[in-house]
Amino acid sequence: MTSTRSFGPVGIIDIGSNSVRFVAYGGSERVPSMLFNEKVMAGLGRGLAETGRLDDEAIDMAVEALARFRLLAKEMKLNKLHAVATAAVRDASNAGDFIKRAAAAGIRPLVISGAEEARLAALGVISAIPDARGIVADLGGGSLELTPVAGGQAGAGVSLPLGVLRLQGKNSARAIVQSLKAGVPSALTGTARNGTLYLVGGSFRAFGQLDLQLTGHPLPIVHQHCLTPARIRELREMVRSTGTAELRTKVEGFSSSRLQTLPAAAAVLDGLCRVLEPARVAVSAFGLREGILFDDLSDERRAEDPLLAAALEVGERLGRFGDHGALLDRWIVPLFPNDSAEAARLRLASCLLADVAWNAHPDFRAEWAVDMGVHGNWVGIDADGRAILGRALCSAFGGNGIYNDKVGALVDARVLDHADRWGRAIRLAQRLSGGTASLLQRTRIAPRDQQLVLTLRKGDEGLYSDTVAKRFRQLGSVLDLSPVVEVA
Repeated sequence: MTSTRSFGPVGIIDIGSNSVRFVAYGGSERVPSMLFNEKVMAGLGRGLAETGRLDDEAIDMAVEALARFRLLAKEMKLNKLHAVATAAVRDASNAGDFIKRAAAAGIRPLVISGAEEARLAALGVISAIPDARGIVADLGGGSLELTPVAGGQAGAGVSLPLGVLRLQGKNSARAIVQSLKAGVPSALTGTARNGTLYLVGGSFRAFGQLDLQLTGHPLPIVHQHCLTPARIRELREMVRSTGTAELRTKVEGFSSSRLQTLPAAAAVLDGLCRVLEPARVAVSAFGLREGILFDDLSDERRAEDPLLAAALEVGERLGRFGDHGALLDRWIVPLFPNDSAEAARLRLASCLLADVAWNAHPDFRAEWAVDMGVHGNWVGIDADGRAILGRALCSAFGGNGIYNDKVGALVDARVLDHADRWGRAIRLAQRLSGGTASLLQRTRIAPRDQQLVLTLRKGDEGLYSDTVAKRFRQLGSVLDLSPVVEVA
């Protein structure tokens, strides 16, 4: 793998129908990390359907937020600041007045069309899920965008006036289905049928988080969480029959404003499932803002695997002696010749993160590493992949008995045992080489007949200490091979 290229900090101000948000990004260019994230629920689109205008009080709140965000952006010394406005501003008769006031506060937003909003949201999904194939649905306060995606490309999308603020109190399933049938081209319907519907937007993510909480999922990370259309209908009925106050007692971490828009989001999602007939629905943590960043990348950078790019950046930043994760992977790969492409990808991610917990307290290095693997801010990985990555890192840092059984139960026990073997191989490599690339390059390991053969160069026999021998025997045991040391 090539070294990551840091960028930024870069900022995005997203002026939506429901919220005005400022996010600053840094870290890896391919998968930026949030340095700062703040939103103000200004509600610019509140009442727009009835009056055709942006609410005066909402404008005051939004402009006040923009003035603050401008000051923050200046102090953060951003290399670039994007500011975009979506449905509420593009549809309002008094949008010009708002834009003038925003400019006076130091922010000149680009008002993007519905088609451009659809394209950028789809690029955000592609950024996080490169093999996405189906329809991206981006639900905001003022509009719903639908865009086909396949082969790393976004097709022509549509924008419909079905945002959660427009639908408040108008959540009739029949009316929403009729609007979707009238507004969704037949080409999109054909693309979605029996495929995947990818959900973007805070209200849709909240719907996914609701399912995670109600099912007691052991890894409540919403990105790439999947639901069936049948489950969506169940949740919609539950939301309809439960008042906001009662719902607040059942779930945690939901703001009052988000709970109020949940019925509308549930109605739109149920309608989409009825009209588009997807086989499954998957939530995306990335959307329009990440799509803006992805749109700025070269083709070479876009082609990078988001999980591996992020793991490489974290490994470089937290490692002791520079990155050599790819070398670690090449060193242990002879032991795992039958790994599938996806398994090899997760194995490489484990190797890239093989030094992340070195500065934690020795008694807690395994817990630290597991937390990084399981709860890290990764994309391009689902809950099963996180469980596998966490198991490998647990073993790499010697935490044989501490792995969370509920998280481990997400995948087959044989898969988890295989990840344990990756971790033990990584642990041997790190001890043998002292975590340095040059010494690792002077050794090799491979199975031969019923033996596990570790080859050292003549003159390097001193590398083979009692501790190394112990880890070598442990690895041989789980691989069911007899450990043998040879000197070249």
